[in-house]
Order: sequence, then C-alpha cells, then structure tokens
Amino acid sequence: MKPIAIDPVEMTDHASRAAGPSSTGLSTQCVHGNIDPDSPSRQHAEGAITAPIYSASTFTFESTDKLLDFVEGREQREEYGRYGNPNERLVEQKLAALDNAEDAVVYSSGMAAIVGLLMSRLSSGDEIIFFDQCYHRSREFCGKHLAKFGVVTRQVPTGDFAAMEAAITPRTKMLVSESPTNPHLTCVDLEQFVALGKAHEIETLIDATLATPLNVRPLDHGVDYVWHSATKYLGGHNDLLAGVISGRKELLDPIRALRGCLGSVTSPHSMYLLERGLKTFSLRMQRHNENGQAVAEFLHQHPKIERVYYPGLPSHPTHAIAKEQMLGFGGLITFTVKDADWKTTSRVVDGAKIARIAPSLGGTESLIEQPLVMSYFHYSPEERACFGIADNMIRYSCGIEDSADLIADLDQALAAI
Repeated sequence: MKPIAIDPVEMTDHASRAAGPSSTGLSTQCVHGNIDPDSPSRQHAEGAITAPIYSASTFTFESTDKLLDFVEGREQREEYGRYGNPNERLVEQKLAALDNAEDAVVYSSGMAAIVGLLMSRLSSGDEIIFFDQCYHRSREFCGKHLAKFGVVTRQVPTGDFAAMEAAITPRTKMLVSESPTNPHLTCVDLEQFVALGKAHEIETLIDATLATPLNVRPLDHGVDYVWHSATKYLGGHNDLLAGVISGRKELLDPIRALRGCLGSVTSPHSMYLLERGLKTFSLRMQRHNENGQAVAEFLHQHPKIERVYYPGLPSHPTHAIAKEQMLGFGGLITFTVKDADWKTTSRVVDGAKIARIAPSLGGTESLIEQPLVMSYFHYSPEERACFGIADNMIRYSCGIEDSADLIADLDQALAAI
C-alpha cells in the first residue's frame, strides 16, 4: 500500500487558513486569543504574560452604581463563580475562535457539556435521533436518563441518512452524531447531515472531539452545535477535565443560563491548565496526525492484524468523506488482532511498553486499551456485538512520541503472541 503523505508545510498553511474571520492564523489564536490590546487575554495582572488563576468564588463591586452597570448589561464582568470566572472567559474566547463560532460555553467535563445542552434544548415529549456509533456514555444518558423525563431517543445506522430521515417525526428536535465516531472512526458527510436538519427545521449537533478544530470545523458546514471533550486533544496533557459547546451566541445564551443553575462549571485551576494546553494545541495536533497516519499504515500491512479502523487509510469505508472534509485524521486508531480471542488480545495490550493502559485519548502520552475490558465489560456479548465491539479489538491513542518508537513498540508486542 502506498503511504499517504502528510505535508507539514501544507498542514501549517491549512491551520493558518482555517483561522476564521480573524486575520491571524490558528496557532496565533491558540497562543493569544483575541489580540485586541484591551482584551482580557492581553491584560493580566502586573503585566504577567500568563493569566493568573482567579481562585475566587465571589467578586465584589465598588458601589451600587457599579452593580447596576453590571446587572443592566453595561459592563461585562464576574459576579459569582457559578456564573463565570475570568479564566473561563479567556478559554471560551479562544475555543470559540478555534471553532469559528460566535460563542462557546465551557463545562466541567465533556459529559457535563452534552447533558447541559440537551437539558436546555429538550422538553418532555421531544425526540432526538443518534447515529448508533457513539460514545457509550452519551448513549446511556439519552436512552436511560433522558427517558425518565419523557424524551425519546432513536438510533439509526451511522451514515444512513435515509434511515435517519425515516425516523424523523413532528416531535424530533435534534439530530446527533460524532465525526469521526468512537471507536470505529466513521466520518459523517456533514453536508448531508446539515441538509437533512435544515429540510425538517431540526437542530444539529456534532461531537468533533476526535477531529478537533484543526482537522474539521462543523460550524463551517452549517451545523448548529459543536461539542468537544476538552479533556482530550484541546487540553492535551491528561491532567484536566473539561467540555465545551460552540455555536451561535443566540443559541448558547440559554444554555449558559442553565449551566449557572446546574452548577457544572470548571475550576479556575482547570481553566488555567486548559488555556496553557491550547497554546500548543496546533503543534501537538500536527504530531498526533502524523503519528496516527504512520502507525495506522504500519498496522494495515502487519500479518497479525485483521482490520484497521482509521479514516486516513483508503481501506476505511468513509475514507473519501474524511479526505474531503478533514485536514488530518487524528491520533486514534482501532484495530483487531487476527485469529485472537480476548485473552490473546490482552497480551498485546500488556506487551506494549510505551503506551500505557488507560481510558481516554488525545494526550501527550500514548494510551492503549481493549474496549471489551475497559468500557464494555459489563455489557452482554449480544450488546457488544450490536455496538460493534469485538473481543479482539484494541483502541490505540497515539501521543506525541516519535512514531518510529511507537511502531517498534507495537511490533514487539505483536511478535509476542
């Protein structure tokens, strides 16, 4: 198989072009955010180049007149930590810019973000439609917990737009998908997805955690909401929990208001870590893309590998969609071991010396897991088969180590079985 070359110069140029309405490039926005000299991102205490951590639960006012300026909307500032924090505002500004969005709302985790969005937009009797390849906790929340409030969740085969349209009823309020999906890395045609939503006047949500704003910007295709687990590539160091919803300000205002009631805010320290991580996001993501492609190509030709799920490979069913929509294909790879049961597969996982056994993805360290054991252990064999989780499946998240070392490490782990 002929390798797919990822040109670092082209990638850097794309990152610059993808910067949205600002005249600055993506990496510049990651470091500086809004470079207006009066922006909070440029006005730190005592001239500090990094933002201090605002460890305050409440914020004082000099006078009643100053308080009236705030409550009547003449001054944007903080009042109480559950409604906002200067560290949070800075991060939201940067995340909105990266997604080419008018606004962004940060939450205490990725799951808190989707819970906040759905609780804000859905009422009893409403229906949502998911493509069936999705994060298992998203499926659990919608199918198990939202159902208690009278919200109906329907699932259809991923990428089957005829099935999705057939599932639409007058009560359908939202269409939901990941792109790429976890763990099968299926990419969804965003143009078709948006067209279907607009045709029926239904809102659309894309979980772009695996793609990140460097590789795809769903809002540019007309999607209403973009959801990221910022715990992953955006934070990038396996040291924080956060989530974000990006979109138009008019749509996000009620979502932000509900967050103030639910209390699913992130600590100032986590916001400090996320803002620090964003400064190197573009650089890290380029390495994740390069490592993911190199490792996927190695696995694709390995005699002990049955199948590789990676959208950067021509063998992937949605490679054409991915190539059309994405700059790079990320650092996550899923593969199955040929003629292996779950115990033999676990020996490959245990044999890896660089990658650590852990859930999650998108950090500087490479991680490896067996979905059967890590995330689907308590599901029945029939349920796992329904979700496409095979006993011999491994999910591998490439970090930013040298790709040659990652490949050598996987090679020796496979050689041991």
